[in-house]
Amino acid sequence: MKILLLCNKSPYPAREGGPIAMNMIIEGLIRAGHSVKVLAVNSNKYNVQLSSIPEEYRKETGIELVYIDLSIQPFAAFRNLFSSRSYHVERFISRDLENALIRILQADKFDIVQFEMLYMSPYVQVVRKYSDARIVLRAHNIEHLIWQRVASSTKNPVKRLYLQHLVRKLKKYECSTVRQFDGIAAITEQDAAFFRSAECRQPEAGSRISIEAIPFGIDPDQFPETNAEPEFPSLFSIGAMNWIPNLEGICWFLEKVWPEIHRKYPGLHYYLAGRHMPGWLSKKRLPNVEVVGEVEDATAFMRSKAILIVPLFSGSGIRIKIIEGMATGKPIIATTIGAEGIHYTRDKNIFIADTPDEFIRCISACIENKATCKTIGRNARDLILAEYNRDLIISKLLGFYQKVGG
Repeated sequence: MKILLLCNKSPYPAREGGPIAMNMIIEGLIRAGHSVKVLAVNSNKYNVQLSSIPEEYRKETGIELVYIDLSIQPFAAFRNLFSSRSYHVERFISRDLENALIRILQADKFDIVQFEMLYMSPYVQVVRKYSDARIVLRAHNIEHLIWQRVASSTKNPVKRLYLQHLVRKLKKYECSTVRQFDGIAAITEQDAAFFRSAECRQPEAGSRISIEAIPFGIDPDQFPETNAEPEFPSLFSIGAMNWIPNLEGICWFLEKVWPEIHRKYPGLHYYLAGRHMPGWLSKKRLPNVEVVGEVEDATAFMRSKAILIVPLFSGSGIRIKIIEGMATGKPIIATTIGAEGIHYTRDKNIFIADTPDEFIRCISACIENKATCKTIGRNARDLILAEYNRDLIISKLLGFYQKVGG
């Protein structure tokens, strides 16, 4: 098969959730013997120098990057208030990207054109015009749900009103756009259920669109078992801090949970790692909170610490850092929203906590019983190897392509 992937950001280097998920599919398809071509947005928000990408990767993927300025333009944002279009999506419309796509489609024939995330959907009609390929949306999230949850937790009434306005338009766009694709590969069963729902599907489109849940998978070879002992006890969180749900969750934990945890366990350290760590967080100098920032090797960092904390109250899709944390055998304490999309069993392979008291109880259970930590971590790793193995996921995706193309 020949597959063209249209990506909202470069899949290489795979340093945060979206690129990691895209790169998993790219490398998995190549490993399975298929031809992959990548056309990706390069932006001020996630900028990559093509020359920094290894030559072998460039050769295998034919990766091309097209720059788009994704910074918020106040006048354009204001003007969009009076438009039916979604401003979230509108920023990705680019003549340069369209021309690059046309050139690629005219030069080669593809079996599948896969759109990585909703934001690339303005180019569906370009693909229809210049290619006979079947078109698949790889839905990493329910995009409007992320912003709906962010809006609900926003205290500023003016900002909340504006976000709610954006959510309504994004949801309308998301539902109408679904009907343009031949297939939707949602990253969780919850997301797939939304795309199958009556509000997203017109009766006449019902028999055309194939929708399946195809989750994220890890390469087990990149997560070998190790006898190395982590710093115990210790807490850590890791994730890109320019993603609003991550930042909001960490702020909540530091305000609502950490003071009591520090009082109860004064020698315990909490490590914060991730890209785009805000400077003000380091300047707060909270007791025993160590702001690490971006780490060179996320897996090595996770292995060095004991208990992963994921305090998410907004967002959608699947949390890749939870999958990777489980693969390294870490006990994880996450909110219900944070653990969405993972086929977990509560208190067997993950701890679920949604209130300060629940977080404190779960953290205490881990700190006071090291054997509990190891058992939860071992069960978590077993779950990931059984259900979130990359080769298994790629096999399912290829079967989905066959169904869409049939």
